[in-house]
Amino acid sequence: MLRSLFAGISGLRAHQQMMDVTANNIANINTTGFKTSQATFQDTLSQLVTAAGAPTASLGGTNPAQVGLGVRLGAITTNFSQGAAQTTGRSTDLMIQGDGFFAVRSGAQQLFTRSGAFTFDTNGFLVTAGGGMVQGWKATGGVVTTTTAPTDVQLPIGTVLPPSATTTATVAGNLPSNASTTTPYTTSITAYDSLGNPVTLTTSFAYSSATGWSATVTDGITSATTPLTFTGGAAPSPSSLALGGITVDFSGVTNYSGASTIATLSQNGYAMGSLQSFNISQDGTLVGVFSNGLKQTLAQISLATFNNPPGLEKVGDSMYLSTVNSGTPQLGQAGTGGRGVLQGGALEMSNVDLAQEFTNLVIAQRGFQANSKVITTSDELLQDLVNLKR
Repeated sequence: MLRSLFAGISGLRAHQQMMDVTANNIANINTTGFKTSQATFQDTLSQLVTAAGAPTASLGGTNPAQVGLGVRLGAITTNFSQGAAQTTGRSTDLMIQGDGFFAVRSGAQQLFTRSGAFTFDTNGFLVTAGGGMVQGWKATGGVVTTTTAPTDVQLPIGTVLPPSATTTATVAGNLPSNASTTTPYTTSITAYDSLGNPVTLTTSFAYSSATGWSATVTDGITSATTPLTFTGGAAPSPSSLALGGITVDFSGVTNYSGASTIATLSQNGYAMGSLQSFNISQDGTLVGVFSNGLKQTLAQISLATFNNPPGLEKVGDSMYLSTVNSGTPQLGQAGTGGRGVLQGGALEMSNVDLAQEFTNLVIAQRGFQANSKVITTSDELLQDLVNLKR
């Protein structure tokens, strides 16, 4: 008789735990990056009343007779299915589309999270709402080396991109082979010296019936001139002209009949630039946009994967801690090694299914009521037993 009482009590306890898990899921329905949990029950040891019997020549075998002693909580498993995207428009909000976790340093402890609600602190470090440092790799000269250990991701506020002197310029287009004017065809572009000062680089092509075509390059102070010889309307010789430290490439200039389309296409110098804004690409690359129009990689955010993500331990603040059963974190770039890609300006919503959780509420409630009925019935039987002697 007492076995049914204790079995009913174990059922009450197990369904109360199921209720706790379900309530926590519902409470976190709007928690960024939250992953729902599910309670799984197991039966406890069963008391052996009659052991199994082997068959004989005259009798068949008999099965064991056992009385169960109740139920217990077998496991609380975490469901890491993808949550829906919530667009925020904030450039520091990141969502992982696929597998993986953001690596976060909290003091000396390494934690992991699916919540990408990040901000930059006063020192330019990318941090979580609780102040944890997001981990990644710092770029050197615009190059990221992912083979080194990740460090704190920082946007270097006040970063200045040093100027770069122009060393090459490219001129292309057509010079009319039927030119009859002595007016030169001129094209200009802004180049830069080693201090970032702008220099107007002008290239002129002049035609003479006596000497043919010639090219002159000037920076307003000095100039250089060379005759040009075309073979079949293309491939001028020489194909370039140097002025100081700048080499002007003529290899794309043609000499066909028609209008002039001569133009300076590009030059490789630039003035000093200060950091104006940034963006984060799908592979986690933090790219700075500078005032001189150039972009440069500043850092890259790392993602971690595990052999057994459900083995992670929840430690609060939407953080996870690796355990002996989760496996060691495998850090790498987003979009590689089975890791998902990043979506900027969005957050991953909770993957709680409200309809399923309400159903679990009903299941837990009815299970609790049924086990309480077992206890009530067992109590009535005990009362009848006591009343046998009056």
